[in-house]
Amino acid sequence: MEVHLTPDQEAFIRQAIESGRLQHQEDAVKEALALWEERERTRAEILASLDEAEASLARGEGVSSLTSQCANLLKKCTSEVLPDWLRKSYHRADGPSPHSPSRG
Repeated sequence: MEVHLTPDQEAFIRQAIESGRLQHQEDAVKEALALWEERERTRAEILASLDEAEASLARGEGVSSLTSQCANLLKKCTSEVLPDWLRKSYHRADGPSPHSPSRG
């Protein structure tokens, strides 16, 4: 497979290699695909939860059931997706990314 990157993307990868964040150009592609897969799994879970919420409302189970489902989904998203993203942002050789959320 051949991948064509923009000059900005190439510079971004080069900077990551120079800083020690990545070892090889291929690592950037692998990481991007892993993040995409994770995002798509989360998206599928969210859509499934929305389908279940609509079905719950259709069965007349009301808002309390829906609220519980939404709370569970939010808990799952924050415990599985966000910490992983934050860990990847902060575990750099030269410290946090300038685009990372402030720790203060």
